[in-house]
Amino acid sequence: MHPRSLFSLAEHLDRLSKDGDPLEVLAGTVEFEYFRPLLTRGLDYSDGAKGGRPPSDPVAMFKVLVVQTQHNLSDARMEFMIRDCLSWMRFFGFDLGGSMPDENTIRHYRNRLTESGTLEALMQAFEQQLREAGYLAMGGQIVDATLVPAPKQRNTEEEKAAVKAGKSAKQIWRGRPNKAHQKDVGARWTLKVGGKVRYRPDGTPLPQIATPVVFGYKSHISIDRRYGFIRKASVTSAADSDGRKLPPRDRHKQHC
Repeated sequence: MHPRSLFSLAEHLDRLSKDGDPLEVLAGTVEFEYFRPLLTRGLDYSDGAKGGRPPSDPVAMFKVLVVQTQHNLSDARMEFMIRDCLSWMRFFGFDLGGSMPDENTIRHYRNRLTESGTLEALMQAFEQQLREAGYLAMGGQIVDATLVPAPKQRNTEEEKAAVKAGKSAKQIWRGRPNKAHQKDVGARWTLKVGGKVRYRPDGTPLPQIATPVVFGYKSHISIDRRYGFIRKASVTSAADSDGRKLPPRDRHKQHC
């Protein structure tokens, strides 16, 4: 596919704007740079003095998480959509053909915000900006949880035991920072107990078999039923129940 002219990409993006790009509306409503100090503290990245590839821009990555949650996408699918969708690329501030986050970067970024307790504060600040802009979402709340698959790990029995014991990747793969960065110690299998219940001759039920379904995480969100605004968000392993990490008041609003 060849561009019609040097200006064809700009013309295409202008047409998207004229057709009503919803992400442009979001960018014009929310001042995302306002979140940079909070993101910087929560991520606690180094100053780069030791070298290595610089981390992705925290504000751009926060935008990635917002759009990913809105569309219920896995990390792998989100990586593809960032490269595929021009309007998304423009919203995130990524250059065509330039460096873009892969699924490991998205997962790592989300985990750091969750572990530092920053994610909930971000969502509260996000909602406050919407309120100040005149968007008061009061259409009742829906609690939802989306499974986010993660790459299956190939660990030894000793490494698996260390993961179950709650050790961090840096502790398990000490002295091997590149491998530790690629390893995921927070994901878990979600289990499904399925099939028809069968009974013994004496009437007692037979044990049911739990089948592993998805390895990864579960993204919990509380959203406004009518307007779709995200009010609360948290991320757990896939093994946790829906809405477990959201405050009780949000879980009880599911059927408002």
